[in-house]
Amino acid sequence: MIRVLVTGANGQLGSCIKQQSLEHPDIVFHFLGSNELNITDPENLRTVFSKPFDYCINCAAYTQVDNAESNSRLAHSINENGVKELAKLCHKHNVVLIHISTDFVFDGKKRSAYTETDHTNPLGVYGLSKLKGEQAIERLMTQYFILRTSWLYSEHGNNFVKTMLRLAKERDSISVVNDQFGSPTYAMDLAKTIVKLVSSKSDAYGLYHYSNHGQISWFDFASKVFEFKGISISLKPIKTADFPTLAKRPKFSVLDTTKIQENIKAEINDWEESLQLALTNMYGS
Repeated sequence: MIRVLVTGANGQLGSCIKQQSLEHPDIVFHFLGSNELNITDPENLRTVFSKPFDYCINCAAYTQVDNAESNSRLAHSINENGVKELAKLCHKHNVVLIHISTDFVFDGKKRSAYTETDHTNPLGVYGLSKLKGEQAIERLMTQYFILRTSWLYSEHGNNFVKTMLRLAKERDSISVVNDQFGSPTYAMDLAKTIVKLVSSKSDAYGLYHYSNHGQISWFDFASKVFEFKGISISLKPIKTADFPTLAKRPKFSVLDTTKIQENIKAEINDWEESLQLALTNMYGS
């Protein structure tokens, strides 16, 4: 019997893993939200790890990209220091850590898909705090999977797809940046891959990239959401410079998924295929 701890269990990805867990009765999942497990609290962590686990899937994170610029201490407390304490306990108790990271560790200056060996250079506090968390795991552990992902969305939580559909009900016109390029990732696809890592007991440890296939702009993404939902709205493309934010975003953050496909046979869907499935799951056909 495999025993799995899932932190940040009430977030978008944690909720998707919870759905996927229903298809794996042979795996015992323990889902803990931030109210039950604060990874920045060493005593809280030690209490949780007094129970035996084989895997820990860390979905706990500070993900408010813009707010991180003015809340640097909090972002690093969760994304760096909390992850470091988690890694220490996983190593001590021989627990395999599956940690979720981000495309924001890159500066977006490359023009071809980023591989796991490419130079990192985060543009803001959020990306830097996540990178520091990665480095802590690599320094403290050997049995780990770090999964960098991008543009995550699902039927759970707050995300770009749900925001676009909400704005379509409130406005006649929406402006979306068309000079930032990446790969949308359906969180349910990522959740399936994570559960597969657990069920297969893979020992191909290391750093991996995971996203759905395809390279698009946020404008392209919004256009396809409205097309699939049959929504007619005035959608205007704008430049990043016309939509200033507190945090800088990488203008190009497409992830190369070759390694995860080869090493653990991960199935990677095309982004349009996964978007259609997600919208059906959200709102029906």
